[in-house]
This record gives sequence, C-alpha cells and structure tokens, in this order.
Amino acid sequence: MPEAAFLAVDWGTTNRRVYAIDADGTVVAGERDDRGLTAVGAGGFPAEAAAIRARLGDLPMLCAGMVGSARGWVLAPYRPCPADLTELAAGLHWIDPRTAIVPGLSCRTARGGDVMRGEEVQFLGSVAAGLAPADALLCQPGTHCKWARIGGGRVESFRTTMTGELFALLRRDSLLAEFLAGEVADGAAFSEGLTAARDATLLGDLFGVRAEVLLGLRAGDDAAAYVSGLLIGSDVREQALHPGERVYVLAEPGLGELYAAALAAAGARPSPIDSQTAFVAGVTEIWRRADGFEG
Repeated sequence: MPEAAFLAVDWGTTNRRVYAIDADGTVVAGERDDRGLTAVGAGGFPAEAAAIRARLGDLPMLCAGMVGSARGWVLAPYRPCPADLTELAAGLHWIDPRTAIVPGLSCRTARGGDVMRGEEVQFLGSVAAGLAPADALLCQPGTHCKWARIGGGRVESFRTTMTGELFALLRRDSLLAEFLAGEVADGAAFSEGLTAARDATLLGDLFGVRAEVLLGLRAGDDAAAYVSGLLIGSDVREQALHPGERVYVLAEPGLGELYAAALAAAGARPSPIDSQTAFVAGVTEIWRRADGFEG
C-alpha cells in the first residue's frame, strides 16, 4: 500500500471527513464522523488534530470548510473571486508549519456579497480532475445550495440559496410541520411542486399546502414532496438557466436526483459529479502548490 503524504480534513459544522492521501492524489485511508464544529467546541481543535494524526499518521494536515470560520479553529480570511487553486494555496492560513486551513472564497455582485467555505475545493477540484470543463456552471445542493460559475478554471462568481435550511425549518418549526413528515422523492407530488414554482408565487403556495390538506385537496403524505418541489424548483428558477445549459451537480444520490429532476424540468442538462473525488483532487492540488509545509 502506498504511504500517505498528507492528511486532508473536510471539516464542516456537523460532520467531518478525513483522508490520508499519497503523493499521487490517491486516498489510502479515511474516515467519516460527526465531529464537526458543534461537537468539538472552542479550544478543542488542537486535540482533535492530534487524535487524527494518532489514528491516520503523523503527517502534514490541510483542513477546509467551516473549520476556518469564526466558529471554528481560527478565522481564515476569504480570498476574493475570481480565484483558482493556486490562489487558494497562496492564501492558506497556517496554524503551525505542519497544519494549514484553506481560506474560502468571497464575491461581490450588483446584488451584494456572498461567501463560501469548503465548496471551493470541490468546485475547482472538479475541473482539476477533469469531471467538469474549465468553463461551467456547478451546483452543490445542501443546507445552503451553492451555484458557481467557473471561467478559465477559476471561480468567477457564485450564489448561495438557503433552500435546504428553509425546508428543514418548515419541517421542524412552521405551521406546516405536522404535514411534512412524509417521504420526499422524485414522484408526482414533487413534480407538481416543480411546476408550481414556475409561477414565482412561493410564499402563498406554501401556506396553501396546509389549506389544501385540511380541505381534502391534497393528501397529507404528499405534502413534504410537494413543498420540496416548490423550494427546489424556485431555487432552480432563480438561476435563469438557458435552454439546454449543462449544470454539473455535486450531491449525495438522493438530493442529487431531486436537483437533476428540477434541472431537467427547467430545460437544463444535469451532469452528476462525485463530490468526494472532486474534494480529493482539489485538496491535493492545493497541497502540491502550497509553499511552506514541513514533513
């Protein structure tokens, strides 16, 4: 088995993925757990990093994601768009000579500003791995969905939508909560939500879900899929996609299938990308281009 050259940590708010990667960019060992920011807490990151090294090897460590936020290990300043992997490598925030954090990206548009942490590694890694072309639109659904425009192999701009978080809030704390316990899948109710989203009447349509169930106009078991279709369809509609436009989607299978259905319904052409492969390719290139890691 090849020896690992460095450790890469995709460190999010609730979850964490750790990879031991060799000099050729091959993952030789890895683990996934729930030791995200909320589980670690302030002051706990040095001990977590030491524990990772004890398990996977006493190696240089490159971290990405919310670990570089104000709630994480340290605040790693954002790099402005446009930016590529070389600029991310130049902007690493060093904890010590063997540990660094990827800075994340910011962008400013006529509508305001936006930020991301972690997704930039996967977006640019998609291009580095040949999974997406150097000029492309990429989408990473999740709690906060990211839409990134790549030009010449650089992230030129991006937009974040709160689609997943809004669905979770509606399901847990809203007037609709009691009606949203059903399964969400790509079926008739989800498709109906996609169709309704075209009218851009989201706020009224959401309240209408409760009324329709109470009046017997909608089956309660269908409400969750319908609301999911409304939200994802609204997310896709906001992007003003061109007919036939290719969109590269980085997502887990279930959520990826929902976004693929929404994109296809909007006349776009979805192409799935494996997000783990993209992350490994991106973080490996950052490690290769970084100047300063000690063995």
